[in-house]
Order: sequence, then C-alpha cells, then structure tokens
Amino acid sequence: MNETIRDIAKPARPDEKRAEPKVSVDVSHQFGTYVVHDRLQFSVRENEFLCICGPSGCGKTTLLDMLAGILKPSRGSILIDRKPVDPKRDNISFVFQEPSTLPWLTVRDNIATGLRIKRAPAALIRQKVEDIIDLVGLRGFEKYYPHQISGGMKQRVAIARAFATDADLILMDEPFVSLDQPTRERMQREVLEIWEHRRRTIIFVTHNLEEAVFLGDRIIILSRKPARIAAEYEVSLARPRNPLASDFTALRAQCARVLHELQGASSATDANQ
Repeated sequence: MNETIRDIAKPARPDEKRAEPKVSVDVSHQFGTYVVHDRLQFSVRENEFLCICGPSGCGKTTLLDMLAGILKPSRGSILIDRKPVDPKRDNISFVFQEPSTLPWLTVRDNIATGLRIKRAPAALIRQKVEDIIDLVGLRGFEKYYPHQISGGMKQRVAIARAFATDADLILMDEPFVSLDQPTRERMQREVLEIWEHRRRTIIFVTHNLEEAVFLGDRIIILSRKPARIAAEYEVSLARPRNPLASDFTALRAQCARVLHELQGASSATDANQ
C-alpha cells in the first residue's frame, strides 16, 4: 500500500480554515491545589464524531462533566454555538459507562424519558420513539423492563434515548467498557449506523485505541495531569473501517506510540521526584 500514516491520520492544522465550531473549549481546572487541566483547548465541528483518549486518571470524565455544564471550570469557558454552555438551554445528552436505564420503566418509556422531560407533544414522542426503536434494533422489546434484557440492550436503550431528543451535543463516557468483545464490536457498528442516519455532534471518551480509530472523525490524545493535548489526528479512513487493514493498524500503532511515550515521560518524572 502506498498510503502513508500522514495520509490516513493528519495532525490538525491550527491555520486550517473551517466552519464555525459547534463546541469551543478553553479551560483550566483544579480541585484545591490539584491541577487537572491546564489550558486545554480544542473545538468540535457540528456533527463531528470526536474521540478523546488518554492515560487513566487524566481527567477525561471531568472534562465531560464540564462539557455537560455539570461542573464549572476553574478558569476559561466552554461554548456551544458561541454561548457559554447552559444545560437549561442546550440540548445535551450523556451516555454513561454503566447502563442508566430506569428500572421501573419499560424500554419504550425509558427511551421517551428525555422527550417527556422536555415536554415534547405526545404525538411527537410516539413518533420519535417508534423511529429510534427500529433503528437500534429493539423492536419486540418495547414492553420489557431493564431486568429482562441484557447489558448490551440496556446500552442500546441509553443510546436511543440520547439520539431521540435530537441533542445538540451527545457525550459518551466509555459506554461499551463493560461489554464483552463481540457485543462491544456490534454496539460500535450500531452507534455509527445511528449517527449516520441522525447526524449529531458526539464527543466519545475511550481507553480503547482500536475503538477510537474505528469510530472517530478525529482523535485527541490527552497527556497525563495536568492534561493538555498531546496529539490530535484527523482520520480520513473511509467507512466502514476494517480493523485488520494495514492503514487502520498503522494509525492505531501511531496512537499507541504517543500513549507509550506519555507513560515513559511520566515514569521518568516520578523517578526524579
């Protein structure tokens, strides 16, 4: 293959002309004297699928909390459509590591929860829920309760709920981490299919580099605390992506090298302290 790593994973150029970003991040955050993020800066295009990777404990979930408006940064700002993030105004959905289904509600009612909170008309709720049930492959399970379905199906419910609200921003915090490998791979394909049918801006946190390369339009790798951007790659691999293809494995290896270098630098710093 003549294609090089530079062709399939191009470092983002700060001078590159782009459309107005959907999300703009410029934050520093600390808990007491413990600095988690130090001038962390990036933007997200509308309908982009951005994957964020980094060493354990580098503040990825804290970043998602700030993006959701749950946590206010110590300094700086997060903008959605050029306005400070406001969960009362902005339509933000969050898909967590563990299934977040409500045990007393059926699959259908769990999917409808976000729409009901937003007081959408009943007819619109029915229409959106029916559409998304077919898209996520839950037809026939609408009247089941969470204890009657598998972990993978519970995450389907959570993803369906996130997309049903037509969210401005969908935040996903390692949503497949607790699933077995075959189920995880199936869920990756399904979330891409839903995203391709219902384009939304997604920020997806994962430790799994193969998952990031399979899903992302772009990959950001964070350093250890205080977290900054260690590397950023635009992924130009055509979908559907083959994890066994040489260009795919080359990009995954490039990301792995960055993480290994970060780990080595951190170990050296610890040894000198």
